[in-house]
Amino acid sequence: MNCFFARRLLLIPVFLLACVAGTEADDALRADPERMQKRIDALARFGANPGGGVSRVAFSDADLAGRAWLTDQMTTLGLDVRTDTAGNLIGRREGSGPDLPVILFGSHIDSVPGGGNYDGQVGVVGALEVIELLNAHDIVTRHPLEVVSFSDEEGGLTGSRAMIGSLTEDAMDVVSNNGFTVRDGIARVGGDPARIDEAARDPAELATFLELHIEQGAFLHEDGVDIGVVQGIVGIRWWDVVIEGVANHGGTTPMDRRFDALVTASDLVLAVNRIALELDGRQVATVGRIEAVPGAPNVVPGRVIMSLEIRDLDSHKMQTVFELIEAEAARIAAARGTAVVFDELDVASEPAPTDERIRDVIAAAAEELGFSYRRMPSGAGHDAQDLARITPTGMIFVPSVDGISHSPKEFTRAPDMAKGATVLLHAVLELDTTR
Repeated sequence: MNCFFARRLLLIPVFLLACVAGTEADDALRADPERMQKRIDALARFGANPGGGVSRVAFSDADLAGRAWLTDQMTTLGLDVRTDTAGNLIGRREGSGPDLPVILFGSHIDSVPGGGNYDGQVGVVGALEVIELLNAHDIVTRHPLEVVSFSDEEGGLTGSRAMIGSLTEDAMDVVSNNGFTVRDGIARVGGDPARIDEAARDPAELATFLELHIEQGAFLHEDGVDIGVVQGIVGIRWWDVVIEGVANHGGTTPMDRRFDALVTASDLVLAVNRIALELDGRQVATVGRIEAVPGAPNVVPGRVIMSLEIRDLDSHKMQTVFELIEAEAARIAAARGTAVVFDELDVASEPAPTDERIRDVIAAAAEELGFSYRRMPSGAGHDAQDLARITPTGMIFVPSVDGISHSPKEFTRAPDMAKGATVLLHAVLELDTTR
């Protein structure tokens, strides 16, 4: 066993002997892929679909059943289990140190409709595996540990937003995927929306937050990399783009006398794609919705409404991408005799970088364990982006086969899950001695 972890193992003399003698302790402090897969399979029963995935939408009967299963798992592992007023399910393991802040880790078990069995679930099952190993080896951490399964992640990061004190009354009135308002759903899973403010955590009571998650992309899988050290969760900005032309008869209006809003929109879609591709970096820009008005086969479109979304880990890069698109839109509009107006929607989320020190701890753990790793951004949203606002946060990715997610075909191999959980364990133990 490499002695990288010797400092934190000073509290556990038996492992110091193993550090000198060989790899026995190193092997012992590794997650069990078979045990993790059994838990994944057990959780997959709740909301199972014929196609192999799950529809365990937050606040549904399947979600309630999954939460009951998870509560039983936490209790069996000796955790003190509670549901906070936002419906977050939390299991606590006390530490040995006096009045030390909590090391929090976990993810979520709710799914999108017709989703898969790994998005979120791997992080929760990985957290259970960490507790399993600590119990098996009689390791008592200095800091208290809390395993969390956030409520309604897929419906808008409901639980984590409440935990940082940013879940608004308006957000609780939104109707979720199962037909309940978020407010009613929170109450249904044992929360108390009337006391939602009590779910907010004081930053002083948290030492750090760690989230293990599948990549939901194909980079790690395609390149054969074991671990993603997440640099942060990208920011998102959205616009409604309105293009004004002149509606006219499709049979009697000559081609050189048309002010076709859809042609302008087509040029703009291509420009969005080209600009995002040509800039250095991993920024993305997407047009995912487009509507031509009046929408008749024999009418030159006089108006088009389309969407624009830009994501990146750097807010300045996002602004640069937008300004280039805006300038190109003005040029295209002038050449086509049309007008383009951008209306930014008030749904932006700022980039949420992870803590650089925790990234280094995760990377060092992966390296010492013999796992390959890559530093990378997350293009999808996660509860970690909220917790990063109030406490130092780290995130660990494991490969998604073929990059498929939010689908019954979503799959992560058990050995890959176990590597992620092993890195999570060693990161927790290292942070327990250094935070």
